[in-house]
Amino acid sequence: MIRAYLDHVGVAVVDLDASLRFFRDALGLHVEASEAVASQHVRATFLPMGFSSIELLESTSPDSPIARFVEAHGPGMHHLALRVDDIRAALAALEARGVRLIDRHPRPGAEGAEVAFIHPSATHGVLVELTQPAVRVPRFLTAAPISLGPFELISLSDGFIHLDGGAMFGVVPRALWASKIAPDDRHRIPLGMRPLLIRGEQNILIDAGCGDKMDARSADIYGLERTYHLDHALAEAGLSADDIDVVVASHLHFDHVGGFTSRDSQGRLVPRFPRARYVAHRQEWHDATHPHERNRASYLQENFQPLEEAGVLTLVGDGAEIAPGVTFRRSGGHTPHHQVVMIQAGAETAVFTADMYPTTAHIPDPWMTGYDLLPVQSLEFKRAFAREAIAGEYLIFFEHEPSMAAGRLREQNGRRHVERVR
Repeated sequence: MIRAYLDHVGVAVVDLDASLRFFRDALGLHVEASEAVASQHVRATFLPMGFSSIELLESTSPDSPIARFVEAHGPGMHHLALRVDDIRAALAALEARGVRLIDRHPRPGAEGAEVAFIHPSATHGVLVELTQPAVRVPRFLTAAPISLGPFELISLSDGFIHLDGGAMFGVVPRALWASKIAPDDRHRIPLGMRPLLIRGEQNILIDAGCGDKMDARSADIYGLERTYHLDHALAEAGLSADDIDVVVASHLHFDHVGGFTSRDSQGRLVPRFPRARYVAHRQEWHDATHPHERNRASYLQENFQPLEEAGVLTLVGDGAEIAPGVTFRRSGGHTPHHQVVMIQAGAETAVFTADMYPTTAHIPDPWMTGYDLLPVQSLEFKRAFAREAIAGEYLIFFEHEPSMAAGRLREQNGRRHVERVR
C-alpha cells in the first residue's frame, strides 16, 4: 500500500506580488521559500499551513506549463501534491495497477524534492503530483507584522548560517538534538539570522545579522546564505538603512552585530545605519573589546569598534530603557552580560530572546549551546524565565530558529512546547 499525505496545493498565479498581498499580508501566512525551477520555467513560492503548504506558481516563460494553464483556464488551483516515502516504489505500484502516468521516473522539483505527475485522466480530472521531499529543515524568510499596543513588530531576515550542531547543543546527545534540527553532511545545522524591527515613534532594530563583510573561507565554514538579506527584508517593510533610528545589540557576537558596520566606497569601515544611535551593554562592550582565547573568535572588532570611532555608540547598564516600553534585561549565561529585550505595552509583553532561546529546540532548561560561557547561569535564568513567560503569555521572538519567527511558550503534562504565532 502507498502511504501518501497532502504535501501542498499548487496554485497558478499571474501576479505573484498581488497574490502575496492576500496570502501573506491579509491572511498572515509566511513565505518559507521561493525558488526558480529551471526545468519547469516557473517560480515556486511556498507558504506553510500546518503540515502542508500552498505553493504559488508564477510562470517565468510564455512556453511553460503554468503559462499554458493560465492561458487556457485562468489563475487558480493547478494540482494537488501528495508526499510519499519512496517515489520510485509508488510510481511502480501505480503503473502496475494500470494508472496512466505523465512521469514514469521522478524528476527534480522545488527545494531539492523529486517529483512525478499522474495524468488527470487517471484521477478524474485532477492533476496529482507525487513528491519525495529532500531531507531538510523547513526555513522561511518573511513574517507578517504583529501589533503590540503602539508597536508593530516585524521579524526580519539576514539570511541563514550553518553552525556545528554539537556546538549549538552542548552536552545534549546528538541522537536527541538531530531529531529536532537535522544536520548536514558537515554536521552543521541551519540557523536563521532574524533581527527584530520595532516600529513606533522610532524605528528600533535589535541585532542585524552577520552582514556582508565575511571572507570567502569563513562563509564556506559557516555555510553563509545571504541571497536574501537584511536590506531586502527592510525594503519589504518599506524602509531602508537610512530610516533606522536606534540599533540595539543583544550581545556583540559576529552573527548578531556583523551587520552593524559596512565598508564604504573607499573600503573604510563605517556604521551601516547612518542616522542611528547604537546601544550596547557597557560590560558586554568591555568583554568584547578585551577578548580571551575562549571568546575571541566570536568578537570581531570590525563589527563594533567603528561605532565608537564614529561617535554613535551609547553604552548602558542592566535594565536600561532603550525607548518607552523597550528595555534591556540581563540573562547572562551565553555571555556574562547577554541581554534579552523586553517589549511591553500595557498587559502585553514580547521578548527578543537572542541566544538565550536561539531556537525552539532550546526550550528545555538544560538545552543550551556549547558556546555558553556560564551554563549554570543560563540554566538558572531559563528556569525562572520559562515560568514567567508561560504565566504571562509572553510573545517570544526566536533569532536563530530557521522555521519560525515567534510563538508562545506552553506547558502540558510537564512538557513544554512553542505555539507558533509567526
